[in-house]
Amino acid sequence: MFERNNRSYGNNRNDGYNNAPVKEGETYDVTIEDIGRSGDGIAKVEGYILFVPNTKKGDEVKIKVTATKRNLGFAELVE
Repeated sequence: MFERNNRSYGNNRNDGYNNAPVKEGETYDVTIEDIGRSGDGIAKVEGYILFVPNTKKGDEVKIKVTATKRNLGFAELVE
């Protein structure tokens, strides 16, 4: 049978696989640089990609990081 590997890569743990320059729960002032395929705005912090719903290209917004992965993250608008 198959063994289950309990290690989860790209999750929120600081185990060397998540090199995000941002932290969950922190807020950042960003400019939305582009729009993703699903319509979410794309911002970058130190080259790290963050998807931000309900934004459009050119918006200057304050965001709160909600999740981080190895190469990208997700954030929400702070109102």
